[in-house]
Amino acid sequence: MPVLIPLVECSQDTRVGPPAWRDAAKALTQKVHQLTDRCEQEAVTMWQPKDSVRDPHVARHLCRAAYILPWRFRVEMLKGGGTMEKPPPGEGVTLWKSKMKPPAWQARLPLPMHRDARALQTAELVHAHARGARLTAARLGRAQHQINGQLRLLQRQREATDRRLSEVRKGLLINQQSVKLRGYRPKSEKIPDKADSTLTWEKEELQSMKRKMEKDMEKSEALLKALASCRDTLVFCCKERLQAVELMNQPLDKVLEQAGRHSWVNLSRVPTPRTQGLKTPPPDPVGTYTPECATVLYEAKRLLMESKDTLLDMAKNEEDIREQQQQISDRVCASLAQKMRETLELKERMNMTLGLMRGTVHRCTKFNQEMYITRDLIKGPLSKNYLETREKLDRPLVRVYQRHVGTQLPEATRLAQGTDKLQRHISHVEKNLQELLAMRDNLTWSLNCKKIGHDVDYNVVRLRLRQRHPHVSYEQAQSLVNDWDPRMPPRPESSTYPKGQVHL
Repeated sequence: MPVLIPLVECSQDTRVGPPAWRDAAKALTQKVHQLTDRCEQEAVTMWQPKDSVRDPHVARHLCRAAYILPWRFRVEMLKGGGTMEKPPPGEGVTLWKSKMKPPAWQARLPLPMHRDARALQTAELVHAHARGARLTAARLGRAQHQINGQLRLLQRQREATDRRLSEVRKGLLINQQSVKLRGYRPKSEKIPDKADSTLTWEKEELQSMKRKMEKDMEKSEALLKALASCRDTLVFCCKERLQAVELMNQPLDKVLEQAGRHSWVNLSRVPTPRTQGLKTPPPDPVGTYTPECATVLYEAKRLLMESKDTLLDMAKNEEDIREQQQQISDRVCASLAQKMRETLELKERMNMTLGLMRGTVHRCTKFNQEMYITRDLIKGPLSKNYLETREKLDRPLVRVYQRHVGTQLPEATRLAQGTDKLQRHISHVEKNLQELLAMRDNLTWSLNCKKIGHDVDYNVVRLRLRQRHPHVSYEQAQSLVNDWDPRMPPRPESSTYPKGQVHL
């Protein structure tokens, strides 16, 4: 192995070259060494982390020891008294044999695979954007589905409320029909009673229910328009997000399942004890979940909450009004039935009174006829040719008796007085008989009025029970009201039913 012999220092006298030439060569060599060290240090620094740069004020071995210390495994004490070595946390490659874990180095210069790395980074960014757009589209689609379901529920509830409102309006028509039909009663039966008060009370209650249900319909209509507008906005935003994921073949429901969330809008789902999935990300104007999407999802959530409350209120009001309307109608029918029973009771009593009066009238008429016969018998004959001799005033005994003064017989006077008294009695009996006949006619008219009033109330109850049936529509009830003319008087006794009620 060759041995390097140190150069022998030449004395100053034996040097040939000039000092300036020699100093210039030394200076050039020093510059070359400095440039080499600097370039070497910069080249190494480009491939090492920032914290690995050597500190010029600290020794090199100390810098290296302080730099490598965080790489070494850590010893932890166990409960049983043993020890266990664990690598330090953080990113990097674990060297189990050497018990070290150096941190991941970051190059400051582009590597040979820089183009491929940037392409992969761009692909990851595009895929992340597509995943975010797909997840946002899934959220918007699920919100749209829930809004559509809420729209269907609200539409069905509006139909039920509209049917109930139609029943309330039909109830008002039935009330109007009842009032008009009771207007065909005779004048003596039109005295205001509790049935009229009940009909008036029914009209006021039905009008109040009508206004309440009309308010519900107006509120539901405004909510329906808001839900439809929100659904259209959700559809637009969803289609806009789907433009970035049209070529990705994966169902949107699967995306929500992967995200661990079934919906960001639905509030009726029962919470599960498991940990919830991804939280709603913050809005990003340049990302997939834009403030417009956040606004429309918040609006959908608010409308869902409002629509659920509205649906509950509308269903409760519809049920309450149905029961209240049924109770009111039953109460009116019960009042009319009570009036019918009272009218029937009075009619039977008047019928019995009319029968007793008819017997009295017959007896008085017979007695009056007998009085007329008695008066004719008392008056005597008009000629003496066709009567017996005892009826003549020129009988022999009478003629002999009347010759003496002051012996006038009172037969003629008594006959005249009796005839006059009998005539006065006959006149009084005729007057009483006329009063009885007048009272009988009045009682007969009242009995007929009671019969008409009973028939009218019966027709009203039958009309109400028939018209409130669900198969009778509002248009049919309205056409029946329009066919009536309340100014027409009731028909004669042969037909006590008013016009338009023959078919009942």
